[in-house]
Amino acid sequence: MSDQGAVLHVKGRVLVGPDDVRDELWVIGGRISYDRPAGARDVRTVEGWALPGLVDAHCHVGLGPHGPVDAAVAEKQALTDREAGTLLIRDAGSPSDTRWIDDREDLPKIIRAGRHIARTRRYIRNFAHEIEPDDLVAYVAQEARRGDGWVKLVGDWIDRDLGDLAACWPREAVAAAIAEAHRLGARVTAHCFAEDSLRDLVESGIDCIEHATGLTDDLIPLFAERSVAVVPTLVNIATFPQLAAGGEARYPRWSAHMHRLHERRYDTVRNAYDAGIPVYVGTDAGGSLAHGLVAGEVAELVTAGIPPVQALSATAWGARRWLGRAGLEEGAPADVVVYQVDPRADVRVLADPRTVVLNGRVVG
Repeated sequence: MSDQGAVLHVKGRVLVGPDDVRDELWVIGGRISYDRPAGARDVRTVEGWALPGLVDAHCHVGLGPHGPVDAAVAEKQALTDREAGTLLIRDAGSPSDTRWIDDREDLPKIIRAGRHIARTRRYIRNFAHEIEPDDLVAYVAQEARRGDGWVKLVGDWIDRDLGDLAACWPREAVAAAIAEAHRLGARVTAHCFAEDSLRDLVESGIDCIEHATGLTDDLIPLFAERSVAVVPTLVNIATFPQLAAGGEARYPRWSAHMHRLHERRYDTVRNAYDAGIPVYVGTDAGGSLAHGLVAGEVAELVTAGIPPVQALSATAWGARRWLGRAGLEEGAPADVVVYQVDPRADVRVLADPRTVVLNGRVVG
């Protein structure tokens, strides 16, 4: 064989899948191989337990507390995620154009959902397109064309007249909008905290629900039957008591509702998992939450009662398969995170990557 040039050798334990463990892999020309290369002139060896690059399936690169941020801030956000081992991001809505990141081989790969689509005055200012139901189909079509196969709706938010969370869209509007997204080849997800928007969204064909704190026992069979995924963002739900306290004087019903949703959060996630609903890792980084929280979210899923290997899959093998991206298969782009000990034994090790490899290059 001719000279292969510089290669990377990862040895120890390579977790190709939860039960598919190999002793080594090679990175040649930025891609994974399980065949030892002949004639390599420069070999760098990394030892440990290797996982495919982690997935944060709800992460807002390009979004800050007050709306869009400039490229320098977005770059810092992406680098923070990379340092945490997150090498694939599903951007669940951003008002910033982050396409320039695609040209940077040192930054995580992003699957975009376009900009959030919300009801007028029913979401955080400067985050979303704020529209009325008659315009929903047109805006979903627009964002489906701008995104990478996903569209993000705001399914519920506080209704100030009611003083509580309430659904944002009539059923006929979301049904038409989801059908249009599917016609254009895009999947649809929605921010949902409360209970009353969920049935209409699921029966209208939605593909995923973000947060899903309002998922109740009567709705779980419907989610499971239709394989509607849930991204719980438990590190974000942990902020509910603080949010509720801030609005208690003005909106006591909303505040009490947020407290109830928070108190049952672990039961909600565990019941969803036990029923066979697909559950994936997402942090809701951006806005008011810091980036780089993927390890904490995996630990929260374990706290909720999801077995550690399945919690790992929710950010590794299973999450990549759900998003249509390769893991550690032969010939795949070499996006690999290496840890000192077996993350299946203790998911807390995810907080301390030993080596991060992105597009075949050691970047951390």
